Amino acid sequence: MKNNFTNVLLASFITIGVFSGEACGKKSTVTPPPAPPVTPPVVTPTKSDVAMWLTTADQATVFAKQNAVINFSTTAGSGSTIGINAATSYQTIDGFGYCLTGGSAMVLNKLTAQKQDEVLKDLFATDDTHIGVSYLRISIGASDMSATDYTYDEVTSGTDVDLKNFSIDAEKADLIPVLKKILAINPNIKILGSPWTAPTWMKINTLGNGGFKGGSLNTAYYDAYARYFVKYIQAMKAEGITIDAVTPQNEPLNAYNNPAMYMPSNEQANFIKNNLGPQFKTAGIATKIIVYDHNADNTTYPVDIFSDAAANPYVDGSAFHLYNGDINALGPLHDAFPNKNLYFTEQYTPSNGGFGGDLSWHVSNLIIGATRNWCRNVLEWNLATDTDYGPHTDGGCSTCRGALTVTSSSAVTKNVSYYIIAHASKFVRPGAVRISSDNVAGLPNVAFKNTDGTTVLIVLNSSGSQQSFNIKVDGKTASSTLANGSVATYVW
Repeated sequence: MKNNFTNVLLASFITIGVFSGEACGKKSTVTPPPAPPVTPPVVTPTKSDVAMWLTTADQATVFAKQNAVINFSTTAGSGSTIGINAATSYQTIDGFGYCLTGGSAMVLNKLTAQKQDEVLKDLFATDDTHIGVSYLRISIGASDMSATDYTYDEVTSGTDVDLKNFSIDAEKADLIPVLKKILAINPNIKILGSPWTAPTWMKINTLGNGGFKGGSLNTAYYDAYARYFVKYIQAMKAEGITIDAVTPQNEPLNAYNNPAMYMPSNEQANFIKNNLGPQFKTAGIATKIIVYDHNADNTTYPVDIFSDAAANPYVDGSAFHLYNGDINALGPLHDAFPNKNLYFTEQYTPSNGGFGGDLSWHVSNLIIGATRNWCRNVLEWNLATDTDYGPHTDGGCSTCRGALTVTSSSAVTKNVSYYIIAHASKFVRPGAVRISSDNVAGLPNVAFKNTDGTTVLIVLNSSGSQQSFNIKVDGKTASSTLANGSVATYVW
């Protein structure tokens, strides 16, 4: 009992601090352990499954990556649903880009070396920070967006059937130097060449401008003109520039441009089967021959050539513009001749056009419409102009707004065509295939699968009001919202 009582008493004193030292007026020499540090909780940033790039009709946002988190889940949001089915695939994509006219090259060459390098990298580099343009169309000789009329074999009198005066020196001041810089940035870019006219001495029934306007190719010079193409492709190759494809004539049913040449389908078929095709074969040239290169209101033109048994084997496909007609006319052409490729090679944006209207029309009809109708490429006209929408020939287009406006030697403005193409070119890489995506009212769209496994969906809100919608893939959905007139590219 005593021992127990003593123990309890001792414990009580310890509890109340009698033996703590402080009770005796002395500071304790025992330091209590420090409190454990407060560690902030680990927060894992939310990562989007889907990257979104946006351009709005009011230009408040232009081709900007969005911070909105877009993830796939088993729960669908409100609004319509765009179903994606990669198991159903269509054509392979060659690329998206612009027409690099002689005038475009001229104004680009007025930039300082530093600014030109910056602009060309922005356009053609394929890394994460640039738009990766992958296809160009150039003119064989002058186009109407050149400073002057010229071909590669003009003579002061008579003819030059042996093409002794043939030379591409006219391109060595501007076009060829710019092309070489582009190829140094993107060696794999595809280049299509199109003539606006044959040399004037090869033509009959011309309409003026020294023979550059209108007229037809004289049958006596079909062979010489085919050799002209061969020499052109070989001369460009000697400069390190491969011409992937040619069309025999730009806008062959338009005789009133400058330059221009009228070439109806029967004449083009004869030229291809008797001269151009055999000349390419003899010279070992693999450059594709693409017919027509004019508006979608006349699909019978390429049908005439495809139906010619002798011309057909030389022809890769047909090319289209959309100054007249309906882009949906191209689908039935593909169905009738599924082994012939389709290309979209030109559409301008006018100087008096509005940003939102042009953005919506071009994305709907070209980026979405042309590719949904089997086109392997989409090209805007044209790459660059000066502040007066030039240079151009006398009678050439005076209202064609370039994708870029060169305002001074060190300043460039990006216009609507830049953003139209950027929404596709940056993400849909050559070799991608178009895949199935649902047609949804008010939300025209198109989807692609790249060779690296990424999927790209381009959507336009044409409904007239803000729209929320779902993207459905393999039973899971991701939700997004677009303002009216906005364009978005989604990548996952």
